[in-house]
Amino acid sequence: MLFRWFEKRLDPFPAIEPSEPPRQLLAFCLYYTRGAWPYLGMAALLMAGIALAEVWLFSFLGSIVDWLSEQSRETFLETEGLKLLGMGLVVLVLLPLMVFANSLFSHQTLMGNYPMRIRWLVHRYLLRQSMAFYQDEFAGRIATKMMQTALAVRECVIKLIDVLNYVSVYFIGTLLVVGSADWRLTLPMLIWLVGYILLMRHFIPVMGKVAEQQADARSIMTGRIVDSYTNIQTVKLFSHAQRESTYAREGMDQFMTTVYQQMRLVTLVYSLLYGLNALLLISVSGLAIWLWLNELASVGAVAVAVALVLRLWGMSQWIMWELSALFENIGTVQDGINSIARPQLVEDAPQAQPLLVSHGEIRFDHVHFHYGKGHGVIEDLNLHIRPGEKIGLVGRSGAGKSTLVNLLLRFYDVEGGRILIDGQNIAEVTQDSLREHIGMVTQDTSLLHRSVRDNITYGRPDSGESELLEATRRAEAETFIADLRDAKGRVGFDAHVGERGVKLSGGQRQRIAIARVMLKDAPILILDEATSALDSEVEAAIQDNLNKLMDGKTVIAIAHRLSTIAAMDRLIVMDQGRIIEDGSHAELIERGGLYAQLWARQSGGFLGED
Repeated sequence: MLFRWFEKRLDPFPAIEPSEPPRQLLAFCLYYTRGAWPYLGMAALLMAGIALAEVWLFSFLGSIVDWLSEQSRETFLETEGLKLLGMGLVVLVLLPLMVFANSLFSHQTLMGNYPMRIRWLVHRYLLRQSMAFYQDEFAGRIATKMMQTALAVRECVIKLIDVLNYVSVYFIGTLLVVGSADWRLTLPMLIWLVGYILLMRHFIPVMGKVAEQQADARSIMTGRIVDSYTNIQTVKLFSHAQRESTYAREGMDQFMTTVYQQMRLVTLVYSLLYGLNALLLISVSGLAIWLWLNELASVGAVAVAVALVLRLWGMSQWIMWELSALFENIGTVQDGINSIARPQLVEDAPQAQPLLVSHGEIRFDHVHFHYGKGHGVIEDLNLHIRPGEKIGLVGRSGAGKSTLVNLLLRFYDVEGGRILIDGQNIAEVTQDSLREHIGMVTQDTSLLHRSVRDNITYGRPDSGESELLEATRRAEAETFIADLRDAKGRVGFDAHVGERGVKLSGGQRQRIAIARVMLKDAPILILDEATSALDSEVEAAIQDNLNKLMDGKTVIAIAHRLSTIAAMDRLIVMDQGRIIEDGSHAELIERGGLYAQLWARQSGGFLGED
């Protein structure tokens, strides 16, 4: 119960809305430490108390040595017994209780909850990033940076507090204890402190830079490895296992270069610090013995000085490695900031309202979009799609068809003009509500590494079993789903489909995607090569159900196989980001323009790329 109480003090999944984190190191760490400060403060106070108690014990040790050398055995316990009992209670009761309390705050409250809190906030923020963000980064690299950064922020904050605590409390306490015996014994310690600070000032920033390079090289190495695993089918198809090994090894070599740099610095620092500590021990011991020989210091003072120097010896190495680890984690955080603390390119307007779709009218009004290049792609495009109208988008690759759809889904914001749905500017409504009213089946169907049931009900999580079965039947998917079995023995709708649906054929993935959209039943439907992965028999069987799905909906269909969209109400022909033809299949054939040329060039039902 005690452990559980402390584990529940810091919520690892706070309900606060994530916002763009600051790009400065200190501000970034403070931003993700919100809510944890009371527990960090308690741990720090307890750590300071433990350090003070330990310094006091060394002082008490010197007193014991003096008592033993000066007092008689017969009266020793009578004279000093209560003091010894007090020290025993401190050692046996007070210190263990303080250590236990510190451990409860550190390990039960902070160690697990603190980084998980950061991961939760970062993950929710990254999920809202634009499509462009994910197109510029390896998925594995992003995930690795998120995991590394969460741990690194925790280590930066906790290690900094620990080091400052011990340096301030322990070293100042040591100077006071030794100085109370004889002020001259503090001189070698002050000289050692100057040398120690100079040593750290030179080496630790260098180690920090190497650590930052190492963190970046680690994420590149991990990203390359994950990229190979994610695309293992392509790797095997082209027999490029050796090439992928070489590609991964290049990343590993870059990482090892930073490791070698780091280890060289470690050897230099360790050797120099060892020599500095040896000089401190010799100088303090020699000075203490000289003072004792001249009756200027007691035996207890010599014992305390030498004992504290030995303690500083070990602690100076601990602090050096803690600071080294601190700067290594600072490097990791800096590297993570570059990926995490980026503005979201597509954000909801401050007063964004939910989209209300009553008819499904879509209007592209003088739309410009150039992917930030200033020209090309979409130029002053105007298009009006009436409620319930079914249009087909036609054009060569690169004409702007998919870009138009991405703008409607608001994966990108238009750079000029506006897009309206039932008179509402999509830039002024919430993104979630916009996409709730749009169903889409794409050519490159990607499924989640979850069960078939989870993938289909992803379109409408609150759907019932009967609705799930009906959508599956309409998508002609019930037969193959019944035969599915995964490696853990789960069958049918409970079988997992593998990463991106790799355990299924292209046609099976497409039918699950179609079932998902049928279950969603949104008023606006986008079909981007929706039946391209299906064989002719299955396509014919499913086409009637797709036609039923399109009833009463506003439909935008993209297809290279023109026969699949020839029966649409209207065909829109695009070229170089502009609409150059608009009409029915028969009208466009009669005009003899680009559409007629593309129709004539089809071979086996596919659009030529010339």
